[in-house]
Amino acid sequence: MAGKSFDLIVIGAGPGGYVAAIRAAQLGLKVVCVEREHLGGICLNWGCIPTKALLRSSEVFHLMHRAKEFGLKAENIGYDLDAVVKRSRGVAKQLSGGIGHLFKKNKVEVVMGEAKLAGKGKVSVKTDKGTEELSAKNIIVATGARARNLPGLEADGERVWSYKHALVPPHMPKDLLVIGSGAIGIEFASFFNTLGANTTVVEVMDRILPVEDAEISAFAKKQFVKQGMTIMEKAVVKKLDRAKDKVTAHIEVGGKVETKVFDTVISAVGIVGNVEGLGLEEAGVKIDRTHVVTDEYCRTGVDGVWAIGDIAGAPWLAHKASHEGVMVAEMIAGGHPHAVKPESIAGCTYCHPQVASVGYSEAKAKELGYEVKVGKFPFIGNGKAIALGEPEGMIKTVFDAKTGELLGAHMVGAEVTELIQGYVVGRQLETTEEDLMATVFPHPTLSEMMHESVLDAYGRAIHF
Repeated sequence: MAGKSFDLIVIGAGPGGYVAAIRAAQLGLKVVCVEREHLGGICLNWGCIPTKALLRSSEVFHLMHRAKEFGLKAENIGYDLDAVVKRSRGVAKQLSGGIGHLFKKNKVEVVMGEAKLAGKGKVSVKTDKGTEELSAKNIIVATGARARNLPGLEADGERVWSYKHALVPPHMPKDLLVIGSGAIGIEFASFFNTLGANTTVVEVMDRILPVEDAEISAFAKKQFVKQGMTIMEKAVVKKLDRAKDKVTAHIEVGGKVETKVFDTVISAVGIVGNVEGLGLEEAGVKIDRTHVVTDEYCRTGVDGVWAIGDIAGAPWLAHKASHEGVMVAEMIAGGHPHAVKPESIAGCTYCHPQVASVGYSEAKAKELGYEVKVGKFPFIGNGKAIALGEPEGMIKTVFDAKTGELLGAHMVGAEVTELIQGYVVGRQLETTEEDLMATVFPHPTLSEMMHESVLDAYGRAIHF
């Protein structure tokens, strides 16, 4: 395959890269996608998808324990961790195989190996057969990110785990420490806590789920504590003493260091971009704190080199990567797509209760100088939520008091990761409070709370 030429080379086959490759091929470009590990990237193989499969198992387990409430009988309830993990791996495998099929269908060539920029419009790939040279006018870098390893808190796969170890756990934790309470940390905390682990979450910021609206974080924390979790905020794990069957954590909180003993630690303290070994700097691509610097259209400033997804910075979300992939493919093919706006991208966390949000928090909107109108509605006021046996939750909406623009929406409770999309569509269509109030929401559904939250911002809520 010496010196094969294409219109586009995509480096990385995660949710950014594979989507960019497919869209470009649909637009008539000759495309090759280079991947060093597995099609679908972290998201499909070791992230979004397998974690949701695990969390579904723990959700069903939790519901089985509540059988009596629903007039049902379930006795001797237990679980088989290996079988739970096996199901999760099967789900990931099924989807990963689907990417190969989509590539074939769209005539995207695949090269498995490690890519490196090798001069203008050139990429060399180290495969198990040797080195291949590829050339193309455009190159998209979509190499993603990996877990951040803090000195002294490195994962070893035995007692200290990264997210990868936590997805195929070597044992069921009895006393679990989770370091970091972003989406990844809180999802694993939720999973193992539901299966019976004594779970402690340590967060360096002043609240868990620090990117969420403060009220939503506080509500979620209350639920987690009710479920038996220990939450330590404004706390830092200074060091871990590892022994054969336990880990002693030195945790600094309120100026004092205390020690606690755990049998398992999960480190979820953020991510770093996969920027090494790609020849980026040599090509003149700017890197800032392990992320490639781009403009709003994912251009790196080096002619013909683009960067999308996690490697191009926050928000680190698969759906942002995919959307950027489509945008760049369309630009390369001569189109004029809109830039992807970070504040129009929803974040979803699949803990129990679920958390979802889009746009600005109340605090952020005020900080940006908006005069705001805020509405809230609790799950306890909704017929469907009560019928489901899920009365714990709330929906909060933030509007610009002057124009009625929907600035942000924030939710915690059952199925909010599905509900949030209603507000995402609303923001995309530049909706105002008037449009939302005039929309008829079906009854009985959880979505009615979205309507009531809007009404409440203007003093018109009916059911609360």
